[in-house]
Amino acid sequence: MTSATLSANLRTDTGKGVARKLRQNGEIPAVIYGHGREPQSLSVNAREFERLIKSVAAGSTVIELDLAGTPARSLIREIQRHPFKKQIMHVDFQEVVAGETIMLKCPIVYHGTPIGVRVDAGILDQIMHELTIEALPANIPDHINVDISELHVGKSLHVSDLVLPAGVKVMDDPANTVCIVQASKAGATETTDAVAEPEVIRKVKADDAK
Repeated sequence: MTSATLSANLRTDTGKGVARKLRQNGEIPAVIYGHGREPQSLSVNAREFERLIKSVAAGSTVIELDLAGTPARSLIREIQRHPFKKQIMHVDFQEVVAGETIMLKCPIVYHGTPIGVRVDAGILDQIMHELTIEALPANIPDHINVDISELHVGKSLHVSDLVLPAGVKVMDDPANTVCIVQASKAGATETTDAVAEPEVIRKVKADDAK
């Protein structure tokens, strides 16, 4: 489990006008909820938050929030961005508590180059980039490692084939395809042309028939 720290300010004022002023002052409006607590409005420093999410997997890293001296362990549940600008508009945090499992998205990290790519010039199609998992906060992995080095052309890996860390339960359908190695279009075209090439039949001339 990876963790990071972030300072947050408690606030009582809410509304679009308040949120606008916070952004103008370099703050991001936020909220923390979960574990039976009432949603609490917060604000976090925009630069600190952007620096944080560039260095960790935002959805699977436990964030130690400092709420005016009171710590709160949380996960980032949603980051709302401006539809045209890069500006972060709002952040949702969910409090996590030791002993209580939590469901979250965890990124997949592929390792190796498939045999079908190295030898047969196939193409790797990474269909899934994250898994939905359930785990205790202490067992939350940074990512899920997937070894694809032995995949041949036409072969695929499914959720049921993955080896998960101890204490982690996958919630996705076991039959879902994680990745597949497909034949390259160039190779498929060459094969098709070779099969489809017609036999040349020369018309017999009258002189040849004598």
